[in-house]
Amino acid sequence: MLTKEAKKEIVSKYGKGEKDSGRPEVQIAILTKRINELSSEHFSSHKKDNHSRTGLLKMVGKRRKLLRYLENKDIERYRTIVKELELRK
Repeated sequence: MLTKEAKKEIVSKYGKGEKDSGRPEVQIAILTKRINELSSEHFSSHKKDNHSRTGLLKMVGKRRKLLRYLENKDIERYRTIVKELELRK
């Protein structure tokens, strides 16, 4: 679960201000944090939790769409966020 403090930290790091949670970079960073927490911590102890696995796949799809949008809109911002979050190899 993503705490308010962690979310606020992500928003201030990737957004223009403290309340700028609508930027694609911020949304991608928040989704990445949630995906990493769910896949590393939750599924190691709950292997058969298919309901959460469905939610994980939806989050991955949403992140993929946001990345595609950002790539088409501004390639430099896309490259920066991918590099910072280590999404591509």
